Amino acid sequence: MKIEANKMVAVDYTLTVDGKIADQSRPGQPLEFIFGTGMLLPKFEAAILGKEPGERVEFTLEPKDGYGEFIADAVVDLPKNIFMVDGKVADDMLYAGNQIPMSDAQGNRMMGVVKEVGADTVKMDFNHPMAGKTLNFAVEVVSVRDVTPEDLQGHCSCGDCGGDCGGDCHHDHEGCDCGGHDGCGGEH
Repeated sequence: MKIEANKMVAVDYTLTVDGKIADQSRPGQPLEFIFGTGMLLPKFEAAILGKEPGERVEFTLEPKDGYGEFIADAVVDLPKNIFMVDGKVADDMLYAGNQIPMSDAQGNRMMGVVKEVGADTVKMDFNHPMAGKTLNFAVEVVSVRDVTPEDLQGHCSCGDCGGDCGGDCHHDHEGCDCGGHDGCGGEH
């Protein structure tokens, strides 16, 4: 069976960025998704369209086809006092590299990465971690099958969370305890 819209697809993949492996499926735990439903980057899906189990493909996605260009305006200095918990600044979460879920004034959820902590401000980066990066994929199609009613229950099956992130996580793993695979082509 060939990969086409509304088929359940399982792939093993390796994502290389800047010459280093940034993400990969675990042995025996392929990434499973319903093809054509927007769970993965459109150009990722286009590269595997029509492939069959056992076929391998390697392709490169430029930033515009991946997670977009790096946006300098998405790196902002925020007042340290917005990170207060129970009346005091939550210093335990304010360290370089920490990802902090936040909301903007309109209530839109976003993930920010602490870049730098100052005396009164915290520099946060709201770009996707793969923004501005060229994504090099090596993919092997493991299986292609018809979708079952169980498949439509809204799960991700990266393997890290036992196949259930509690709903519609679109493989960006924001807000779920899945180990953070987000370089495998998932959008958010």
